[in-house]
Amino acid sequence: MNIRDLRDGMRRVDAEGEIAEISDPRTVNLRTGGEAKVADCTLKDESGTVRLSLWDDQIDLVRQGSKVRITNGYTNSFRGELRLNVGKFGRLEVLEQ
Repeated sequence: MNIRDLRDGMRRVDAEGEIAEISDPRTVNLRTGGEAKVADCTLKDESGTVRLSLWDDQIDLVRQGSKVRITNGYTNSFRGELRLNVGKFGRLEVLEQ
């Protein structure tokens, strides 16, 4: 699926792209208690860009320029910005470093 075709509330999203930017990880408090690390990335393909949220171990798998595939992800809107998420049931695969 092309990034430009993503809309808020989509499920079972499969997308590929390149990590154009990655923020420094930050620690957040979870609703369920405890803490997690999260980093915001910009994922781009030939059709556009989208924010990609990476959590904990996923952060260490990628770097700027990595080509990745998201399988069974989902989209939502956070602070007015469309985001692609891997989620609990999705998968992040690094195709090229």
